[in-house]
Parts: sequence; C-alpha cells; structure tokens
Amino acid sequence: MTGGLLLLAAALFLVGCNLWDDWRAGNLSEEILAGMPDAPQTEEGIPDYVLNPGMQMPVVTIDGDDYIGTLEIPALNLTLPVMSEWSYPGLKTAPCRYAGSAYRNNLVIAAHNYRSHFGGIGSLKAGERVVFTDTEGNRFLYDVAEVQILDPGDVAEMTSEEWDLTLFTCTPGGRTRLTVRCSEHIL
Repeated sequence: MTGGLLLLAAALFLVGCNLWDDWRAGNLSEEILAGMPDAPQTEEGIPDYVLNPGMQMPVVTIDGDDYIGTLEIPALNLTLPVMSEWSYPGLKTAPCRYAGSAYRNNLVIAAHNYRSHFGGIGSLKAGERVVFTDTEGNRFLYDVAEVQILDPGDVAEMTSEEWDLTLFTCTPGGRTRLTVRCSEHIL
C-alpha cells in the first residue's frame, strides 16, 4: 500500500513538473515575442533571399539566444518565436529550427509537446494555414498537407526536402514523432 502511494505521489509530482514547464515555456515565449523588434520596412523590389536563397537567415538576439523569426498557427491560436538552432535547453524556451531554411523551402521546426508550444499540432487539418515570418519581415505562407507519425530515429525522413515546412514534436511518452508537413501556399 505504501509503495503504491509513493508511486502515485511520484506520478503526481512528474505531472506537476510538466505542467510547470509548460506554463513557464508559454510565458517565456510571450516575453520573447514582446522583446522582438518590429520587422524593418523593406523597400519595394526583390527581397535578398530570392536573389540569394542560400543566404543565412538573419537573427535577432534576445537574452543571449538567437531567433530567426516567428511561427503563427491561426487554427491553434499560436504565435511563437523560433530559435535559430535547436538544443534540448532551447526547446524548454521556444520552438527551434531543427534544419533547413525558409529561403530554400526546407525549414524544419521542432518543439516540445507543451500545450503552449506544439501540443496541439496533431489536430491540424489539411489546408489549414501556417505562417513563418523572418526577422526582416518576410512572410512565408504554408498550407498543412498531412500529419504523419515517424520513428524518432528517422532523421532522413524528418528532414526530407520534399516539404517546404515541417513541424514536429514528441508524442506522449516520446516513442514517436508527430510530424506536420506543409507546402508553400500558392496565391
């Protein structure tokens, strides 16, 4: 009986820690968004990234971390900053670029499955809009094409350049990766 109570207490403690991390990450993301400078007004003409798609995505540094822009998922009422490079500590703050670039139409973004981050992406439906805005104000519009479940070790499939934008997070328990594939929105 005592062992069962201890296990129940440990489980409640872990749930509490996860809820705390989710709340903290949501607040950090809001603070970071508030600290991001307004995108500079660009002159009419061809953006630099069109002329040079291989260029590095510009970053903004906030509290020592570099960010490449913001990700909006209107269907989930989410707007989140995106760190320039992924790391486990970075994922506790904001979604991170895992690979690729919006300029080369192969951007892959990872985030924890916190409710305040990518916890709801599994509910996205084909055709729903996703918007990435870089730090220079260039907007990239995408439509959800499909939702997949991938094995955690299937990095080649995750970073497949077949998709213009890929969003992914762990499923509960971390055994697989919930993956949302997006195609560039054609006007």
